[in-house]
Amino acid sequence: MKYHEAEKAVRDLVAAAGARGRRRLGAAVVERLTGDDESAEAAEAEFDDDARRAFEAAREDPAGSTSAQLREWLERIDEGTLSDGDMDPRLVFALEALDRWAAYLDDPEDVEAVARLAIVSLEEVDYRVSADLDDFLGTPEMAAEFERITALLRG
Repeated sequence: MKYHEAEKAVRDLVAAAGARGRRRLGAAVVERLTGDDESAEAAEAEFDDDARRAFEAAREDPAGSTSAQLREWLERIDEGTLSDGDMDPRLVFALEALDRWAAYLDDPEDVEAVARLAIVSLEEVDYRVSADLDDFLGTPEMAAEFERITALLRG
């Protein structure tokens, strides 16, 4: 499956899923992408003290946070980002997940926010294993992530 086909398949799966499946997927993805120790380590070099505290707070329970709280943390992180356009990709994935999750919490009917979360999850795995764009699910890691997304949506 080519990258664009995998992306379309994810969008179709999210659109067909029920509200519970979309919430389950979104919560699982935001927790996975913000919960790793490597992104916390990367934050040490990328953020000032206040931004690091905000990032740590957001990582504690992103799925249980409100959209308003996530937006406040994201604003503090943005204000305290030290890098100049070359941020560690693990942080980019984590921050995008927090932003997309906040968008979903603002509007649980926003199918695109959940689809984007799922795509970010695939892209994060691609970052680690460097998938072939013409056979995007060809590696065991990519296939497993696609299957995990599908299972979470179907419950």
